[in-house]
Amino acid sequence: MTILTELHQDHVNLNKLLVILGLKIDKLRGGDSPNFNLMADVINYIASYADGYHHPREDKLYDYFSGRSEALDRHLIHCAVEHQKLKASSVQLIEAIDGVLHDAVMPMTEFVNLLDEFVVLQTAHLDSEEGHLFPLIEDVASEEDWAVIDGLLPQESDPLFGENKATEYIDIYRELIVDMNKA
Repeated sequence: MTILTELHQDHVNLNKLLVILGLKIDKLRGGDSPNFNLMADVINYIASYADGYHHPREDKLYDYFSGRSEALDRHLIHCAVEHQKLKASSVQLIEAIDGVLHDAVMPMTEFVNLLDEFVVLQTAHLDSEEGHLFPLIEDVASEEDWAVIDGLLPQESDPLFGENKATEYIDIYRELIVDMNKA
């Protein structure tokens, strides 16, 4: 199993949360009231996992393959810019939720638009990496490259979807599913 397989699984897992958030956006636009504490937990998970673990692993991988082809380098530069946009979107959404939790007034349409932008950016980024960047890396990578990469990028378990699930994240996922199924 290569690092790309692990990153792909991260993408599958993150996409599960994004799909649920997308469904939540539809409910919010239909007049549903959000559970802001739960939304904060989900966004914090996505942001902390992406910024603290997933993107740093990708960045090391991308640095390793930088310079292998012009097409790959273009996508690597684009991806680095996207990582910054994703982080800014996460921070903006977390601050908005935090403000609401501390009694700041925010129109629901503004909140829903921020959440929608977050989901759209995240989803487009995952699609770009899966559809363009990962195949370009696979085209230039050798077995020796994967052996080197395995030494550079130690494997850690995802606290929500990994083998050693953190209780707080299991509860978040369970609550999100329950929250989505409320009539």
